[in-house]
Amino acid sequence: MKIFATFILSCFPAFALMAQQPVFNLNEQKIDSLLSKTYPAHLPGISIGIVDNGKIVYNKSYGISSISTGNKLTASSNFNICSLTKQFTAIAILQLQQKHLLSLNDKISRFFPGMNKKLADVITIKQLLTHTSGIPDHYAYINTSGMQHAYNIDVYNAVKHADSTYFMPGTKFRYSNTAYCLLALIIEKLSGKTYNDYMAEYVFKPAGMQHTIIWNEQATIQNEVTGYERDSLDNLIQSGPGEHIFFSTEGDGGIYTSVTDYIKWFKALQSGKVFSKTIVDEARNLEFIIDRNKKNGYGFGWFIDEQDAVRKVYHSGDNGGFRTYSFSIPSLNYLVVIFANRNDVNVEQIVQQIINMQFPSLKNFTPIEVLTS
Repeated sequence: MKIFATFILSCFPAFALMAQQPVFNLNEQKIDSLLSKTYPAHLPGISIGIVDNGKIVYNKSYGISSISTGNKLTASSNFNICSLTKQFTAIAILQLQQKHLLSLNDKISRFFPGMNKKLADVITIKQLLTHTSGIPDHYAYINTSGMQHAYNIDVYNAVKHADSTYFMPGTKFRYSNTAYCLLALIIEKLSGKTYNDYMAEYVFKPAGMQHTIIWNEQATIQNEVTGYERDSLDNLIQSGPGEHIFFSTEGDGGIYTSVTDYIKWFKALQSGKVFSKTIVDEARNLEFIIDRNKKNGYGFGWFIDEQDAVRKVYHSGDNGGFRTYSFSIPSLNYLVVIFANRNDVNVEQIVQQIINMQFPSLKNFTPIEVLTS
């Protein structure tokens, strides 16, 4: 899973003074006009949901889910949400911590005795969660020649003999899909269930996400969306097999869900009843600071920004013709989520436009490059 530039809100001081009322005077017509012109009905497009003070104030889709079928995108269309999967994996790890099955300070040698001890005796679960382990990325190690699908065991086998990290664990940030594949394997080892089964039983079902599923070759995905990318002639074509090789890794990506189900996820996190407030607060805490001046960094499965004493929680994802973005302000029970099934969609810019449109006094986002795969 690749993740591209994310954005930091640079000016939110007014929010701290607002009461529990809708944050924005939502102008649906302006949003409709903006999106319908850009994403016409006969091409792949986007689904978008906005939650304001806990209420769904916008939930619409533009375009089609598949060029071959011509089916329209809806709020129930299931997209590959790519790296947004990481927040779900993080919550699962924190559940296991709450059950005293692990400590975030555990060295990963406890779970991977066959891994090179130079790495495994130093790297902790927390460092995997925060992308500060420095563990080598599996993309550089796995020979995909002739391979249809790469699995987590392939990821583990590719890195288990690595004898060095990119940096001393815990000292720097380097985004790592490998780390979240290893976290998924830890979930399996401690729960005695497959990652897929654990997530279905302890994460998706409690959150009411009835149509959310993790991709595999045998999976039947209701309302499945196809991803598209631009070719050299600027035509939209179905995403090629090179991207799909890593659809089958788990923990770092692979969840298929809809805007409707993702909103249920957000509401479950906000309620404190489905997942404990302790777990959710820990996941959304600024655990590692990337830019001290901008007060931004990473929590567990989310990027965090704390400028102006208002916490913003966000993440983006990109793989196989899909672009995804989730941005929330938990204290205001506010969420914008966008799923696209074409890789030329600037989902971050759409979020920026929506917020600027509904709150003109805000300054523009300040983009920062945080990583690459």
